[in-house]
Formats: sequence, C-alpha cells, structure tokens
Amino acid sequence: MSLEQEITRRIQAAHPDARVELNDLTGTADHWQAVIVAPTFEGMSRIQRQRSVYAALGDLMHGPIHALTMNTQTPAEAGAE
Repeated sequence: MSLEQEITRRIQAAHPDARVELNDLTGTADHWQAVIVAPTFEGMSRIQRQRSVYAALGDLMHGPIHALTMNTQTPAEAGAE
C-alpha cells in the first residue's frame, strides 16, 4: 500500500464517508496538501478538525510525513464554494 493510500485509509477510518484529496507537494511523499470533506466535521472547530486528522494519522506524522497542510470542510461548506 502506498503512503497516499495509507493516509486516505486512516483518515476515512476515523471519518467515515470522508472525501480525501491528496497532493504530494514535493514529489518525495513527505510534504502533503489535503482537502478533507467529511460529515463528521459538523459542529467541530477548525482546530478540533485538524487535531482529529493528526490523531488519525498517528505515527505517520513522526515518520514518513514531514509536513501536512489541510483544508477540512463539512459537505455543506464544500458545496458553498
């Protein structure tokens, strides 16, 4: 399983029905940009959303992932763009 697949799998395990879009910013699979749209973000602050994603990624944040930027939205927020 690729790192991109593992990142997606872990996020979706913590946030069922999440839509995850990943972009490898450097081509070295250690700097990632993510757009995550999940109904489970409803009622959560931006910080809570990001913490939940970092928690889902766990040890990946101390190993193969050096940097992660993310945009976390509910489906309603994503539809408003």
